[in-house]
Amino acid sequence: MKLTILGCYAATPRTLTNPTSQLLEIKNHMFLIDCGEGTQVQLRKHKIKFSRINHIFISHLHGDHFFGLPGLVSTFRLLGREKELHIHGPKGIKEAITLLLKLGDSWTNYNLYFHEITSKESILIYEDDKVSVTTIPLSHRVYTNGFLFQEKLGQRKLNITAAEKFKVDKAYYQNIKNGKDVILDSGELISNSKLSLDPDTPKSYAFCSDTAYKPDIVPIIKNATALYHESTFLHTEGALAVKTKHSTAKEAAEIAKAANVKTLILGHYSTRYKSIDLFKTEAEEVFANVELARDGRVLEF
Repeated sequence: MKLTILGCYAATPRTLTNPTSQLLEIKNHMFLIDCGEGTQVQLRKHKIKFSRINHIFISHLHGDHFFGLPGLVSTFRLLGREKELHIHGPKGIKEAITLLLKLGDSWTNYNLYFHEITSKESILIYEDDKVSVTTIPLSHRVYTNGFLFQEKLGQRKLNITAAEKFKVDKAYYQNIKNGKDVILDSGELISNSKLSLDPDTPKSYAFCSDTAYKPDIVPIIKNATALYHESTFLHTEGALAVKTKHSTAKEAAEIAKAANVKTLILGHYSTRYKSIDLFKTEAEEVFANVELARDGRVLEF
């Protein structure tokens, strides 16, 4: 599971920092999460193939989280995209994007599907045989969801040493990975447990931006491999966080601790602070394993 931070600062773009956008690579999928201004420039900068992005997830309709989307949709068209594109986001996103396409007489030459979300409960919004995506209802000034990306349990692993020991024909290898026992030519039954190893533990990634402190999300993200939680402010500006429905680094750490996640990633920093290292210092007083999102940073789990 690989996460590329394309942008991680709050509000407006600056010369060296970008608003929110991330690319998650999980089980051969490449999911774009939020699409602030300048996202496609960041995608090019990091040599990410546009054609591999088939699903885009938008948390809410504040500009620093989706103003880059119209341009990206348009660029896909100019590049001659043929594959369909799915956009998952709050109700209103279809109207916002299609109005621009209509006014510019620039309808896509590929199928563009909008999956609008209105539920205030956690719901499944995408699933295939490898991954699932569910919403994480958040608390912000407009309707907002985070997203939980979860791997599904994979195949069992072939224990090649055991297979060779029992002289199992290679024709049975796939059946072994599928969990089946093997009957040898002699009639002897070899149980699957002797021929295979447990699959890797499924990984998960929880994306939570933007939101006020909301401890009732803890059961949804319990034991996640990694949690990205906004930390717009430090504890000293807690009153401002309450007023704007954002979180502090300390509050993000409290969520991570309560949910027993493995790694906490902080981001969506206000630019009022001289150093983002202050966020890490504050969070580590509550939760040990803290990483800082930085534009262009790649984290692997």
